[in-house]
Amino acid sequence: MTGPRIALMVPPEGEPVSKLRDRIRMTDEDAWDFIASRKAMQTATLNRDGSPHLTTNWFAIVGRQILFETYTKSQKIVNLRRDARIALLWEDGELYGELRGVSMNGAVTLIDDFERVADLAQHVVRRNYPETPESEVGEAARGLARKRTGVVVRPEKIFSWDHRKLT
Repeated sequence: MTGPRIALMVPPEGEPVSKLRDRIRMTDEDAWDFIASRKAMQTATLNRDGSPHLTTNWFAIVGRQILFETYTKSQKIVNLRRDARIALLWEDGELYGELRGVSMNGAVTLIDDFERVADLAQHVVRRNYPETPESEVGEAARGLARKRTGVVVRPEKIFSWDHRKLT
């Protein structure tokens, strides 16, 4: 990075950092559009010792909720059964002045019923396998639902940033 790019990240003389945060915050609509533009999300749950367990998942958006499925015996499901809190992250950018992202804290509802997991998985299949003919989505989702738990994330707090707004 060059000096001028870094200088753009420093608040002007006398401007508090909180004003800078306000300048880079996305609107709610922009934040949800950004989430929709990403293929994968970073998923954080809490291990028994309080340390974070980080993974990457594909997801779908239904309304203003995030849906995904994962293996029932995975560490993230073990963690979520004990503590339903979750943090999600979507990000982009290579240079500091290009960084943008959305971080979401929420609580989850876990779905163990096979038919309900298959229904949830249809959203994930449609979003992440767009080449799948609609007539095959149900079968693909049922295959994805085996040995898996569905996760519905109810957002409680959303943080966003778009450093491109600083230039």
